[in-house]
Amino acid sequence: MSKVLIIGAGGVGTVVAHKCAINSEVFSSILLASRTKSKCDKIAADIKEMHGVDIQTAGVDADNVPELVTLIKSFGPKMVINVALPYQDLTIMDACLETGVHYLDTANYEPKDVAKFEYSWQWAYQDRFKEAGLMALLGCGFDPGVTQVFTSYANKHYFDEMHYLDIIDCNAGDHGKAFATNFNPEINIREITQPGRFWENGEWKEIPAMSIHKPIDYPNIGERESYVLYHEELESLVKNFPTLKRARFWMTFGQAYITHLQVLQNVGMTSIEPIKFQGMDVVPLEFLKAVLPPPDSLGENYTGQTSIGCQIKGIKDGKEQTYYVWNNCSHSEAYKEVRSQAVSYTTGVPAMIGAMLMLTNEEWMKPGVYNCEELNPDPFMEKLNTHGLPWNEQIGGALPHEY
Repeated sequence: MSKVLIIGAGGVGTVVAHKCAINSEVFSSILLASRTKSKCDKIAADIKEMHGVDIQTAGVDADNVPELVTLIKSFGPKMVINVALPYQDLTIMDACLETGVHYLDTANYEPKDVAKFEYSWQWAYQDRFKEAGLMALLGCGFDPGVTQVFTSYANKHYFDEMHYLDIIDCNAGDHGKAFATNFNPEINIREITQPGRFWENGEWKEIPAMSIHKPIDYPNIGERESYVLYHEELESLVKNFPTLKRARFWMTFGQAYITHLQVLQNVGMTSIEPIKFQGMDVVPLEFLKAVLPPPDSLGENYTGQTSIGCQIKGIKDGKEQTYYVWNNCSHSEAYKEVRSQAVSYTTGVPAMIGAMLMLTNEEWMKPGVYNCEELNPDPFMEKLNTHGLPWNEQIGGALPHEY
């Protein structure tokens, strides 16, 4: 039994707090902290009402290392689950090192003043965490996170060499809003408006944003227009599985979403460059975030489901092998269980599972900085089935996505 500090009280933080409370035999004491303590208090009240578990709450500025250190020392957790903003990864990692606690996050670091995300900043902490006898697990959501576990599981059980990987992510849900993002609008829009990239024949190929797209057939959903984006797990997957000749990430967007986004781009509302407004510096994207519906407000009455999986082609015993592994998740069922929509649910549940394995499974606790595919996938895959994200697999045969 272990104390855990969760930092972040948005949609994903809500799911992580609920799921940790449900599994109180592992997470004996929970502190939920955010810049806005009232958001934590609301989540705590829901958890008490729904699951009969008391959790503690606190206010903290995750950009402030001394403030984080004070909070960590006062609570004394075994580990920190960081579901705050990616801008805050390094300050929280610094605080963990200073206080001697383990670390887990769901998205890699990116600087606030440039839309660029990569693992180099966090991989640079490898020696410091190893020397301190601490573990940092990076990107333990769904994508990144489960998609890497899926790939590792496929490599372990079904391939001698993996050659082609396509990660496909579909949200076929309907929240009834004209335009809204399913996770932090600022991070979401920065991610999809930068140039796309994919790995092919030993190098990165860069393409204009959203320029490669095609319909992909998703289980129990049907065809949805899917776009090639750059996504962070590709960076670690091609590093850890060097036989990959090509690796791509696809995500669905409806036409209404694309149209809204194009208009917002055309009028400058997606820019991260400050402009002067009535004598003040205003970042257009931050203002847009403030007027869009918060992702944690979308859960109620959200219908439909998500489908996220990995389609892989390679060689097994000298013969061509194909493999498809995926999870479908219902928005309405997620809301019933943890008061959140499926996009937050599919990120928050793996974060809880990663933390659970770090605390209870020797294979998943070792000093240093790791991505999910570097650890034994089997116990993680087992826990997905028992904690709300059951997966399906298709071994051999034609893949829904054409190579």
